[in-house]
Amino acid sequence: MKVIDWLIASDPYVEYAIRKNYLKQDATELLDLRKIVLSDPRVQKYLNDVADFNGTLVTNHKNPDLPIHKLLFLMDIGLDSEVQSIDTAIRKILGNKDENGLYKSMTNVSKHFGGTGEDTLGWAFCDAPLMLLALLRAGVSYEDHVKQGVDYLVEFQRENGFPCGVSKELGKFRGPGRKSDPCPYVNLIMLKLFLMIPEYAESETVRVSINTLFDQWENSRESHPYMFFMGTDFRKLKAPAIWYDLVNVTDCLSQYPFVLKDPRFQEMIEILEAKANPEKQFTPESIYLKCKAWDFGQKKQPSPWLTYVCLQILKRTGQCGDGDPY
Repeated sequence: MKVIDWLIASDPYVEYAIRKNYLKQDATELLDLRKIVLSDPRVQKYLNDVADFNGTLVTNHKNPDLPIHKLLFLMDIGLDSEVQSIDTAIRKILGNKDENGLYKSMTNVSKHFGGTGEDTLGWAFCDAPLMLLALLRAGVSYEDHVKQGVDYLVEFQRENGFPCGVSKELGKFRGPGRKSDPCPYVNLIMLKLFLMIPEYAESETVRVSINTLFDQWENSRESHPYMFFMGTDFRKLKAPAIWYDLVNVTDCLSQYPFVLKDPRFQEMIEILEAKANPEKQFTPESIYLKCKAWDFGQKKQPSPWLTYVCLQILKRTGQCGDGDPY
């Protein structure tokens, strides 16, 4: 059995993603399958959570329970703002725009770390680009609702990439690192945002951030800006792709055509592909305990969702062409 057949025969939410995003089947052919996906209790839980977008306090951006991560995951499956809860989430995001064109979440930074110690609406550089990304993926007008925020964030880029930063509501807070260091995660999610904006496709802004990630890869033993590593834990397969790890980085970089032949990127892909079993399936090597209800929330057997994500990456690199065993 080819891995694509295995994926189609797996969980309906994976089948929907494969048929809609990978095989590009017409949405009208998938209406019944879409209904099944929407009736999945796990999907329903995520939809309820994103509809109450500011109901979860942002205190740790690595938390898969954050509404922004759940919203983007639902969109990764193939769901969109035609789903009422997703539309509600988008409207709530749009309602919290600041004077710089960025969208705020409910958060709390203690006085010890430079904040107010009180629940407040604000943004950090490790969530602001994701908010803009979600809006674009939902079909919101770039010119009317996103461009101002993108222009504001781009101004922060330095020769070594984007730094850590927060909105004025969060005071002097920043992550654990030297102020002059770039933040690898911020550069990654800015690159994910730029993928949605054609004018940045091959821009110098994009190339600087890509070089930031590649420079760290080349110096992974010594370079740990803001405590982000590219060592053993980074290279473990993990889903969903929300943080700074091999799957998330290669998923993003593989969508920039001019990166595909870069030897540093090819090194990453070789590591990724070597982790497949003989059936071309991928098993999680690290998990988020809060995701244990999903197939990627365990480390004992291949995960259809993780395999789907890796299949997408390998397809972009040309590893899954016609006649390929995938």
